[in-house]
Amino acid sequence: MLFYTLRRLASAIPTLFIIVTVAFFLVRFAPGGPFDMEQPVAPQVLENLKRAYRLDQPLFLQYLDYLSKLVRGDLGPSYSALDFTVGEMLMRGLPYSISLGLGALILAVLGGVSAGVLAALHQNSASDYSVMTVATVGVTVPNFVVGPLLQLVFGLALGLLPLGGWGGGDLSHRILPTIALALPQMAVIARLTRGAMIEALRADHIRTLRANGLSSRTVVTHALRGALLPVISYLGPAAAALVTGSVVIEKIFAIPGVGAYFVDGALNRDYTLVMGTVVMLAGFVVVFNLIVDLLYAALDPRVRYE
Repeated sequence: MLFYTLRRLASAIPTLFIIVTVAFFLVRFAPGGPFDMEQPVAPQVLENLKRAYRLDQPLFLQYLDYLSKLVRGDLGPSYSALDFTVGEMLMRGLPYSISLGLGALILAVLGGVSAGVLAALHQNSASDYSVMTVATVGVTVPNFVVGPLLQLVFGLALGLLPLGGWGGGDLSHRILPTIALALPQMAVIARLTRGAMIEALRADHIRTLRANGLSSRTVVTHALRGALLPVISYLGPAAAALVTGSVVIEKIFAIPGVGAYFVDGALNRDYTLVMGTVVMLAGFVVVFNLIVDLLYAALDPRVRYE
């Protein structure tokens, strides 16, 4: 297992290299620049700014310079937030994004698995159809629509919860963004769990357990263990989606997380800030997928990587 883990970590290096390379050139080829303002600056001032940030050099030299700094853990200075480095900004926003994404992940897993099991145990009943209808709506409606709807209903119309802001981490400020972020993933997990649970309940070993007179609770527990395997496989991209998906949710609910920095960086053509968020999110994807692979092997002893 240790060899497999090290091999996966090593294979992540070329993946990250490709992501960094593609993102670097896409950002640079986008129209506009970090110093394009409504009131144009004097040509001499613009030239000095480009020289200060080494933007006057050929693009390939800028790319090599960025790679050499990235290897040393230096994400560079922010072009829009003076006196701050990109690393400092990301470290300041990361706790908000992790807290929001982790809460949404827990809600999505608990809610999705519970709904999926309920639907599978009452297949073709009213509860089954209700769960699947809600799950279909959750999959098809994006969270940038769900977020404003929740604000309108629970914030403006009913006045039960705050419209936005972090509020020092108060629970009332977290509820709406967490639900908006978790709902699409919860719907997918519910559908996966239902299908896998129905198949598991019809497996031969589950029929044997029933024939031996074991309780329904024991039978469901054994079936759920097998049904969780596809859910575990999905958790890697789901966890990454919850972190990257918070880009929109953080902006809608005015949460000062990494996602808000990404949007502001893209709008202001802050090259280093956008690249820093891309590198960080790519790292999250790699790590989450590795954790899921290890969990899969632990849950199903038949899976061996060596």
